[in-house]
Amino acid sequence: MQIPFNKPYLTGKETHYIESAVKAWQLSGNGMFTQKCHAFFEQHYGFKKVLLTTSCTDALEMCAILANIQPGDEVIVPSYTFVSTAIAFVRQGATIVFADSESNTPNIDVSKLEALITPKTKAIVPVHYAGVACDMDPIMALADKYNLIVIEDAAQAIDSCYKGKPLGSIGHMAAFSFHETKNIISGEGGMLVINDEKYTNRAEIIWEKGANRAAFFRGEVAKYTWVDTGSSFLPSEIIAAFLWAQIENLNKIQEKRLTLWQSYYAGLKDWAEANGVHFPLVPDYATNNAHMFYLICNSEAQRSQLINHLKGNGILAIFHYQSLHSSPYYFERHDARELPNSDSYSNKLVRLPMYYELDVEKVIAKIKQF
Repeated sequence: MQIPFNKPYLTGKETHYIESAVKAWQLSGNGMFTQKCHAFFEQHYGFKKVLLTTSCTDALEMCAILANIQPGDEVIVPSYTFVSTAIAFVRQGATIVFADSESNTPNIDVSKLEALITPKTKAIVPVHYAGVACDMDPIMALADKYNLIVIEDAAQAIDSCYKGKPLGSIGHMAAFSFHETKNIISGEGGMLVINDEKYTNRAEIIWEKGANRAAFFRGEVAKYTWVDTGSSFLPSEIIAAFLWAQIENLNKIQEKRLTLWQSYYAGLKDWAEANGVHFPLVPDYATNNAHMFYLICNSEAQRSQLINHLKGNGILAIFHYQSLHSSPYYFERHDARELPNSDSYSNKLVRLPMYYELDVEKVIAKIKQF
């Protein structure tokens, strides 16, 4: 492909910092670069506690453990999301209650949430699709009313806000991704955010394989031992060193992505109106971190034709999630409610290439030929 869907951006410092980690003889994690990353996210975004993880999926699995999800508990999850949002809780034995998307955004339809809550409901997991915030105030109000835990799936939402509050800082916990398709990257990688301090100490233990190892290295206990469940969730220093180079260039990366996003919007507006295609909506309460630029076609056939047209011109555009409620794995477990908006996005949404070095004008020109 002349223009791929994604191309990881390298700042030039990644291998330098990785070499520094190697020469410091600390590769296994929770070293200097891990601590620098933790300090940045806590200070810059006001997160109370962060822990780097090997993936966003791992961060979500830690959330499920910390929320004490048990077999039979119900967890409300949007159907239009990546499988990790659900499977992290399925592994703990939860019953997933799928929620529909809004008609005008792929985010969870908050107006229909309360009807899904039962005495078995334990948590709500809003997903900030494309880095655009869900309407969090009513979600948190429902959580207070029914004593529920809110876990923000902020995989795509770094450096984005809801009413001036950084996404990931609003729910009781949150999970971020630094996969190579995200705004800032470490190849594979993620981050757990703890906003409710009652989870902080246990999070460190779960992060360190169920042992109180972090407390030992701080001198808080004389020896460390197995005290809880957990796994090897922390990443190596090599991953943290790579991420630190990205963090140092966060503002530069964000400025360029926003320029690309705005170029798409301005360059395709007239074409979209003429062809019955809809653009991403950014509500007044949300900011745009330019994670993704997508189009909502007027039919599945139109989407397929557009994707094929671009592919024929050396440009890779792709569709996104297939509704989880109709997936082969979960179909028989689902309660058979129809989720028309989620299915509509599954059939009509197409993502355009978005990366730092993108020739956006070429993509725009080829789309206009369709």
